[in-house]
Amino acid sequence: MNFQSSASPGIISDSNDVKAEILYVQAIEHLIEVVQALSLARTLEQIMAIVRKSARKLTGADGASFVLRDGDQCYYADEDAIAPLWKGQRFPMSICISGYTMQNCQPVVISDIYRDERIPFAAYQPTFVKSLAMVPIRMCNPIGAIGTYWATLYQPTVEEVKLLQALADTTAVAIENVQIYSELEQRVRERTSALEKEMEERQKVEAEVRRLSLTDELTGLYNRRGFFLLAEQQLKLTHRRQTSCCLLFVDVDGLKQINDTFGHEVGDRVIADTAELLRQTCRDSDIVARWGGDEFVIFIPECSDRTNAISDRLQANVNSFNQNRGRSYHLSMSVGFQQCLINKDVSLEKLVLQTDELMYQQKRAKRSSNINSVV
Repeated sequence: MNFQSSASPGIISDSNDVKAEILYVQAIEHLIEVVQALSLARTLEQIMAIVRKSARKLTGADGASFVLRDGDQCYYADEDAIAPLWKGQRFPMSICISGYTMQNCQPVVISDIYRDERIPFAAYQPTFVKSLAMVPIRMCNPIGAIGTYWATLYQPTVEEVKLLQALADTTAVAIENVQIYSELEQRVRERTSALEKEMEERQKVEAEVRRLSLTDELTGLYNRRGFFLLAEQQLKLTHRRQTSCCLLFVDVDGLKQINDTFGHEVGDRVIADTAELLRQTCRDSDIVARWGGDEFVIFIPECSDRTNAISDRLQANVNSFNQNRGRSYHLSMSVGFQQCLINKDVSLEKLVLQTDELMYQQKRAKRSSNINSVV
């Protein structure tokens, strides 16, 4: 739709006057639609696509350009025209009519570009432009300009310039809204990223707290709480599968004597060495824990026919350690084994007590026979 009146400038008959008024009302209705469209725009590209087309439609122009202020230059960011204009080019504000419009904060109408000294003729000669109207995007401290161009000599009406300026004013609001929207989006992204980092750090802290609450600081093995938490789950699983499990209770022999002779620092080294030997002996699926002091407990699921193998492997590891230890002490352990076919009446606490008693039976047997050996 071309909203431009076909009547000659300055000579308007009654019928032409009515037609012009109808066209102006239609232009206003179109401008309202454009305002609504601009209110929904979320990017500068969307704004420029709307404005470049509407500027031509409101004025009946043969081309329109969307100019942005870039420091002391005019950047022709977008255009809609019957032939190429200056899209993507930059010109100094001092020699550009869009720059003049922004610097003086007012519309400029030029009916014949070759009769106006403000026009840089070298830039216009390759184009179709004969007449133009340029309005600033925002009257106060303009951020750009909207230009419309005609291929024939043409004098835009006051109404057309007003409509073009109204479009520019609405464009200014839309650009500011996009900037605000972008800033809000950036703040949301930054806040989301910060929250994600906070959550990650919190999860790390919580994981560390859980780890510390379930593990022994000296050995890195599970502590008594961690043992019960995991072993109870495995015990329930063996109940359901009707399989067997095995429990080992280990006590370091002569730790008090080592502490008295070499000091508690060496005694801690003994505890750490024992923990490492137990790790080497057990599978990843076995639950190895420091029960407290010099005592350790191991829960071994599905251990039928493995008791002797576990005993032999532990013995071999201890022997190897004592032969190549480079330590000032001889490592010895007393071990209690308890293998049990699972039934609903067996609790983990009972298994631990039974295995603990078996371990002390071995320890008492060692003392009575004065044998300092492992298993």
